[in-house]
Amino acid sequence: MKLELDVAFDLNFTLCCGQVFRFRKQKDWWYGLTKDRVFKIRQRGNCLEFEGVDTAFVKAFFGLGDDLAEITQSVNKDVYISAAIEQFRGLRLVRQDPWECLISFICATYKNIVAIEQTLFKMSQKYGEKCRFDGQEFWLFPSVERLAGVSVQGLEECGLGYRTKYVQATARRVWEEHVDLESFRQLPYVEAKKQLFEFSGVGLKVADCVLLFSLGKMEAFPVDVWVKRILLNHYADYLPQDLVERLRGHNSLSNGEYEKLNLFGRNYFGSYAGYAQEYLYHYERNKKQ
Repeated sequence: MKLELDVAFDLNFTLCCGQVFRFRKQKDWWYGLTKDRVFKIRQRGNCLEFEGVDTAFVKAFFGLGDDLAEITQSVNKDVYISAAIEQFRGLRLVRQDPWECLISFICATYKNIVAIEQTLFKMSQKYGEKCRFDGQEFWLFPSVERLAGVSVQGLEECGLGYRTKYVQATARRVWEEHVDLESFRQLPYVEAKKQLFEFSGVGLKVADCVLLFSLGKMEAFPVDVWVKRILLNHYADYLPQDLVERLRGHNSLSNGEYEKLNLFGRNYFGSYAGYAQEYLYHYERNKKQ
């Protein structure tokens, strides 16, 4: 199938900016897994070509309904983010399945992207449904029911480490309490975040990532070491100087420090702070490579 784009979109930027972990590129095709489907997609100029999904899915998953012109204009507050927007024009926030996103970011804590991808692949291969697509084997993400019943030893073999108990406990809670993660979309940002905190292994950053990448809360502003560095190097004049001095004195980030940086990001960039965060994050990471 084909979709002629009438909005700004860059497939490579969108899939390479750290918001998804279950896509891989083969030649000019991206192969992706999400929820109960496998598909492939590529971009040629203003045309998207894809197989395994329909046009409605592509538009929804890749956020093609987001008014990117309005969003980038709204967050374009200074020269640094202006450079990020210019370099990665067309980057969009995806709409992942909340269950997969929740477990993925619990697994992602203190791991680099390559390690996250390997862990999720092993877990899917061990507990997910195998399927064939385009002459290849793929494994769908494990269902809530499946993960709720697995053993600690089995999860440890997937490379989860200390995250094993968090994944197991969260899966059991979602399954046993029939939690509808999709319903969190209807809650205000702060209330949805509180609900996510109820799950084992979900702290401030994991909650913000789930809210931003799967539940459509564009005001969410995840803070990690990259974002901390960005704020200290380019936005220090807007922050309390005692906070800046403390943050420059250590690599870790306390909950109180996270909340102050998160609040600054949301106040400074406004209702589309999550978009600002992703542009800044991707820009900073690519500068260092």
